[in-house]
Amino acid sequence: MTKTLERDLGLPAVVAISMGAMIGSGIFILPAIAYGVAGPAVVLVYVIAGLLVLPAALSQSELATAMPKAGGAYLYIERGLGPLFGTVAGLGTWFSLTFKSALALVGGVPYLLLLLDVPAGYVTPLALGLATVLVGLNLLGAKQTGLTQVAVVTVMLLALAWFVVGGGPTVERGNFSPFLDGDLGGIVAGIGLVFVSYAGVTKVASVAEEIERPDRNIPLGIIGSLLVTTALYALIVAVMVGVVPGDVLATSSTPMADAAERTLGLAGVVAVVIAAVLALVSTANAGVLSASRYPFAMARDELVPTSLGAISDRFGTPSTAITLTGVVTLVLVAFVPIAEIAKLASAFQFVVFALVNVAVVVFRESDVDYAPAFRSPLYPWVQILGVASSLVFLTQMGLVPLAGAAAMTAGGVVWYLLYARSRVDRVGVAVSTARRRIGEAHLADTRSLVADGGRRRILVVVTEGTPFPQERTLVEVAAAVARGNDGIVSVVRFETVPDQQPLDYAAESVSPADVRFEAETGSLAEDLGEGVDLEVAEIVSHDTAHAVVNYARHRRIDVVVLPARPSNLSRRWPVNRVDWIRRHLPCDLLVVDGEATRPLVGDGGVRVVGDGGPYHPLTVLVSDALGTRSETGVVSFDPGPAGVQAASRNRYLDRLTDLMSARTSDGSIGTARPDPSPVVVLDRQVLDRTPTGSLSIGVWPHQATRQGRFGRVVRRLLY
Repeated sequence: MTKTLERDLGLPAVVAISMGAMIGSGIFILPAIAYGVAGPAVVLVYVIAGLLVLPAALSQSELATAMPKAGGAYLYIERGLGPLFGTVAGLGTWFSLTFKSALALVGGVPYLLLLLDVPAGYVTPLALGLATVLVGLNLLGAKQTGLTQVAVVTVMLLALAWFVVGGGPTVERGNFSPFLDGDLGGIVAGIGLVFVSYAGVTKVASVAEEIERPDRNIPLGIIGSLLVTTALYALIVAVMVGVVPGDVLATSSTPMADAAERTLGLAGVVAVVIAAVLALVSTANAGVLSASRYPFAMARDELVPTSLGAISDRFGTPSTAITLTGVVTLVLVAFVPIAEIAKLASAFQFVVFALVNVAVVVFRESDVDYAPAFRSPLYPWVQILGVASSLVFLTQMGLVPLAGAAAMTAGGVVWYLLYARSRVDRVGVAVSTARRRIGEAHLADTRSLVADGGRRRILVVVTEGTPFPQERTLVEVAAAVARGNDGIVSVVRFETVPDQQPLDYAAESVSPADVRFEAETGSLAEDLGEGVDLEVAEIVSHDTAHAVVNYARHRRIDVVVLPARPSNLSRRWPVNRVDWIRRHLPCDLLVVDGEATRPLVGDGGVRVVGDGGPYHPLTVLVSDALGTRSETGVVSFDPGPAGVQAASRNRYLDRLTDLMSARTSDGSIGTARPDPSPVVVLDRQVLDRTPTGSLSIGVWPHQATRQGRFGRVVRRLLY
């Protein structure tokens, strides 16, 4: 039985984890950089950026109440879009959070050194010691981690509130003029820069399995913390802009400390430094807590080694996943210039935000059991805005972060292909829904074709060199298709004469071969039985391929039956013209290949070969018509290429059964047996896949009913 995590995180802990994951370098460092880009409008930049994160926050809140399990964005993306997207999102987010935890530790210690008389060489040892303490807290339990987070965030917020209240009265309005200089490019660039300041808001969803009353506490915690943090960011930045001259602020490396020194004196600077240290520590703590739940959740789904899904019997925490995350964090702090490369992970948050919004749309539009306690308002416009804004501002991150996002995406794809793909046999809701709807569309088309009781005109093409046994097989195929529609089979012998010979002269002459053709073909009419009318004709032309196409067009033929390698099809070009005929015919085409002298059907039934996707309605019609003529009435279907999802395919075949007359002995459509069947129907396949010793019929629907190139690609990807 799978162990679950204890739900011991209340609303205060949820808010603290969410705010602690947000408040960090985004307010202690970035305002100065953003001011250099947007000027005094940096206040507006922070407000807009917070509002643009709201779609992801609403979407994550909805998904978390529907699936309150560990894993956060990974879980929602994997369930909605499939294991490949889930692997990319899970590994990428885990790396991103681990990088940011290490960065917070490395960046927080120098602030600590401003208060303590410690040499600069102790930065790394202090960061390693702090990381070890945080990992230990996470191993003890989410409750202890949450309590620590609440205490740290409370003290931090008190210091930040003092900064706003104490500095507000000294704000100079002149520092905000001109607020907008008419260049929106600076505002857009500034939003792309500070957007990452809010990226941590949804990370609390990764510990949803450990939250009390998730249907209430998750939406309140995520959305409430985002709104409070957005307002706090705007007030803090407004104080910075209002009390620090623009030229000083734009070049400051410690903008909050500079502002505090001007308004609150030394005590204010100390408070800001304490707040900065606590903010970066809380960021690291929230990072370790949420990051460790990603490999834990992925291990449950067998996308990473299952040992990462182990839960400690003593503490009830995912100890292996926490230990791995802690070890990676320590390695990054000790050996990697984390400040230089951690920004590579920032852009990946935009990718995750976009995918989370897509996941909400997928679940809402599917027919799966999806019942979130909280529903995002203004659906789907909120999600569309979230996807669009994420993609737009992703381009504002710069080349290096984009390269980092691309590298993490590529790493996730490689891991999935080399490790996870062979271990999972499931698809996301998006793929299963698309398969179902494509299957239903094909079933509707098939039902319409089967129900069409109109007369079908079938043209059987023979030439001078067509032996009678082969002609008989072609006629039997045509008769089987025509019989269910009270159709007409026209057997036409196309004779090709040299260009220099007049057609009227050739048409008037009667050869022994002509007499034999009429006699032999006429004898077939007696074998066809009721329900099929047989017509016989001869056509003389200089180019048989063109003559076949013209005859089919003028006589309104529905289906042409043609041998795969007809003799004397064209004297003008010494090549096989079947492919040319297929492209130019105004109707469907059946190409017959294989042993022409054996019976059309016997006791082995009919076997259908395709690529695993829904079969074209014409393929079903032909297979069913031939299957009803076999002694057992069997139509069996190949399982398709490796990787075809059996569950989706079987659901489609079960519904297809109701439309067909051919059955197995137990009343259901069978799966193809290993022994060769006498007749093989190839669904939109080339004839080089013909099994040895079988008569194969390649089904080529008219281009008006065939899928386009894009449709064929989608069908292959889905099936």
